[in-house]
Amino acid sequence: MSGSIRMPPGSRPDTLPYVPRQRRPSWAEPDPVDELAKRLEEFIAAAVHPDEIAALLESDGMSDDQIREKYGCKDSFSLAEELYERVERRHPEPPGPAHDPWQIGLLGCLLRGVVFALPGLGYVLGAPLLAGPQDGLGLPAGTVPLLAGALCGWTWNQGLAHRAYSWLGLGDKAASRRSLLVGAPMGALLGSLVALAVAPGHLGAVAFAAGQSCYLAAATVLLVMGRERALLAALLPMAAGALLAMAQPVPEAARLALLLGSLGIVGALAAIEVAPAVRQSGDGKRIGWSAGFAALLPFGGGQETKRPRSASPWLAGSLPYAFFGLGSGVLVVFVALGDVLADGSSTAAVAAPAAVALTLSMGPAEWLLYRFRSGSLAGLRSSSTSREFLRTTAGTLVKCLSAYLAALFLLSLATAALWPHAPGLSGVRLTALLLLGVVLWTGLLLQSFGAVLSAAVVCCAAGVAQAGALLADGVSPHLVGLVVYGAAAAVLATLVCWQLGRATAHR
Repeated sequence: MSGSIRMPPGSRPDTLPYVPRQRRPSWAEPDPVDELAKRLEEFIAAAVHPDEIAALLESDGMSDDQIREKYGCKDSFSLAEELYERVERRHPEPPGPAHDPWQIGLLGCLLRGVVFALPGLGYVLGAPLLAGPQDGLGLPAGTVPLLAGALCGWTWNQGLAHRAYSWLGLGDKAASRRSLLVGAPMGALLGSLVALAVAPGHLGAVAFAAGQSCYLAAATVLLVMGRERALLAALLPMAAGALLAMAQPVPEAARLALLLGSLGIVGALAAIEVAPAVRQSGDGKRIGWSAGFAALLPFGGGQETKRPRSASPWLAGSLPYAFFGLGSGVLVVFVALGDVLADGSSTAAVAAPAAVALTLSMGPAEWLLYRFRSGSLAGLRSSSTSREFLRTTAGTLVKCLSAYLAALFLLSLATAALWPHAPGLSGVRLTALLLLGVVLWTGLLLQSFGAVLSAAVVCCAAGVAQAGALLADGVSPHLVGLVVYGAAAAVLATLVCWQLGRATAHR
């Protein structure tokens, strides 16, 4: 009964016939509304709501009485609606290229990848400290305390770095330095104690693990404060000595001097970075260790800045990052030593090139993370619907992930070819390595968007599954590795598409 009597067959009830606007005769006076629309055309065309036009009219001093007398509308809002209907929508792009905060140079990211990999040459120089019989698991001497200290360091320093970055995000660089001032020595001490606890009778390996923990703590400080180039310069003498030791014999005294020298330089650089935290505060009082604990724990950032409790980063927010570091570290360890743990042999060098390739690939991985953020930002500008944005984001994800896997593939072939006495990568081993690359890159992508909890859960669950497979009898670790890495990669890829396909995730 509410429909039009003259509605043609097949028409919808909500469809109204088009009524053309009657033309004004040539002898009539110009329409003042049309004149106003022509004068304000640029502003009206770019408006997204009539209220914007009403605000402009009121700011020009037009009263409702003036609008009724001159334009025949009852108030500014009705005039704004009339103007909004008469002018076609046009939203011009801003002049010049759009600002992209995610642009970053490739060289800096590659430099970070090299910085991550160079410390591995320290094990070449420290070989005399690790001499001895194999342990009960078939691992080379000193491997257990080194792995225990490294896993502890990765876990602690991932959480510490997130906490320091959180303070930097709040604009409190002093609190970030204080958290590093206390957290870095605590991490070094904790890693050394863990290494001593798992191998109390191997003092040489424990001493090397203690130096490893100190390096991880100092390197965390430098990386958080953006001193990658200084860290690289400090590692170059040690790296040159390690390469020389691979070519010809080097005295043990020279080996120790190179190791301790590089470690001392890195420690000194880290101390210089956190030194402002122990000098003078804003009111002239010297800052003590209590201020560092305050910045490290879930309350207040500094004595001189009275920050609300709700504005301080909570300690629980750093725990998922720590567990993500633990889970990803366990997966990398299984790639390097999975064959040794499964077969009980000492041919750990067979899988060492894969671990080196993964470490070097973190440089391209970081750059591609920035490229994804840049591509998703461009998708936000160019997409008009949520479905179109999801399609654009998925395409960007496929391109970036494919580029990372290509880089990892080339690095795997190169390290396997250059590594002494290392056989070529088999198809199963290479497939597992690439699947692990998918796990790590998608986990880092989720972490960069703040969805680190899901990435940490998946990586830790994959590590537990890998450990369970090694303990079970009659189970092929390579087959289990393929299944575990494939399942984890599928879960993380699904989470990436589900969480990052929404425009609100890219704010």
